[in-house]
Amino acid sequence: MAGALSFFLAFQYFLLTFFHYSSIAANANYNVQSLGAKSDGKTDCTKAFLSAWTSACASTQPATIYVPPGIYLLGAATFAGKSCKNTAITIQIDGTLVAPSDFNVIGNSGNWIKFESVTGVSVIGGTLDAQGANLWACKNSGKSCPTGATKFNILVDGCHNAKLVGIKVSAPGNSPNTDGIHVEKSTGVTIMNSRIGTGDDCLSIGPGTSNLWIETIACDPGHGISIGSLGWDLQELGVQNVTVKSATFTGTQNGARVSGVKISDVTYQDRHGSSATETAVKFDCSKENPCSDITLEDVKLTYKNEAAHSSCINAIGKSSGSVEPNSCLSL
Repeated sequence: MAGALSFFLAFQYFLLTFFHYSSIAANANYNVQSLGAKSDGKTDCTKAFLSAWTSACASTQPATIYVPPGIYLLGAATFAGKSCKNTAITIQIDGTLVAPSDFNVIGNSGNWIKFESVTGVSVIGGTLDAQGANLWACKNSGKSCPTGATKFNILVDGCHNAKLVGIKVSAPGNSPNTDGIHVEKSTGVTIMNSRIGTGDDCLSIGPGTSNLWIETIACDPGHGISIGSLGWDLQELGVQNVTVKSATFTGTQNGARVSGVKISDVTYQDRHGSSATETAVKFDCSKENPCSDITLEDVKLTYKNEAAHSSCINAIGKSSGSVEPNSCLSL
């Protein structure tokens, strides 16, 4: 994805695959232009897109919804799959989808584009531009602004076996509270080969997330990858089995961060780079719920090409291999 983004593109429930580039053959084809969409960036195409979705859902054979090159104005749209007969729908976007420039048109609807209760849907290619600059200006002015659809660029909520591959999220570093991709209440989600720049967390991981695989991610700018915003509910589900592999952080506030919860069984392996602060490794844990089973393995972090420091409070674990700065974990 590219463009000025400040919305959440929401995926809810079941299986969805999101590729930036791919090629999937299908038997039934629905061109949004044939259904009335205009590629002038001014005509509201929401009805045409939803009409194409309804037809694809009604098909009993694999279907493709095709968006030709051009700019398409799209209002708040929910692509609901609860009554779909089809479990093999591909949305091939060769153009650009833009939200209304007046953020009040979408207002507090909660989303711009939403996929709900879908199975076997693939979204391929395209640029999505939510034209968020005006909303950011409203927020920075202290005025009363819409509160929905502003916290995430992409929200994965209640999904199983969703794949996001080749995603590009581009938002300025000063855009307020705009996480790149947020995952919660989901299992088996994979995020790969993606570049995320935003004003908040590049990737944020919320309650009820398990078996999350993150690989080959570039974060610049942003606040890094965070597991947090947990513990609000006494019966809240935790976060389990998260893997982050081959991630690059450039000019970010943090690298990988876990906050606000009891932390155990976490391994930091093959981490190399430079820190923006003198304290490159920090475990600040509570006395009542200390961090435990922390492992540092082959970690080398510096500060301005010189030795950095580590800080540990109520943190128990071990280190192996070469670890710089020296581990401060209690055994």
